[in-house]
Amino acid sequence: MMWASLFKAVGGLLLLVLLVLLIQAARQPDQFRVERKLQIQASPEALFALIQDLRQFNRWNPYEKKDPQIQGQYSAQTAGPGARYAWQSKEVGEGSMEITAQEAPQRVQMRLDFLKPFEAHNLAEFQIVAQPGGPCEVSWSMSGPSPFISKLMGVIFNMDRMIGRDFEAGLQNLKALAEASPPAAAAAAQK
Repeated sequence: MMWASLFKAVGGLLLLVLLVLLIQAARQPDQFRVERKLQIQASPEALFALIQDLRQFNRWNPYEKKDPQIQGQYSAQTAGPGARYAWQSKEVGEGSMEITAQEAPQRVQMRLDFLKPFEAHNLAEFQIVAQPGGPCEVSWSMSGPSPFISKLMGVIFNMDRMIGRDFEAGLQNLKALAEASPPAAAAAAQK
């Protein structure tokens, strides 16, 4: 009798916790946005070249660095609107990215289509803002719809922090590449 009451109480408590989680998830926004910025001592043209060419992009892309065994495939065109890259990886899943718009040397926009471990369709954007007499500020953002399962995950995991850490690492990789070898970055800008 005492055990039955205890199980009922624990079951009721678990149901209450689940209900609170579901309500909290339902109250989350329908769209998400993650953004990180970094000051980089390089010309806008050199930075733009390292972003708008997907082969150059993958030299500093933090997701490429997470899995040395990643299998990627580039489209015939690797730079500018229409350039596409698809990947398969045990570590970072499966998906593709395509450059959809750009304004040289300030902005590159990409469509991201994730297939595994979950399906998602998001927009990534890079902004390069030259500071007068100083470094460029590079921002990396990703935005998209937030379906209920994403909202529920967001209640448990801080998605901004998780994705943001990767963006911070990527921007640090870009900074190291652009600042370590300005001649190499300038050569990339010429391509």
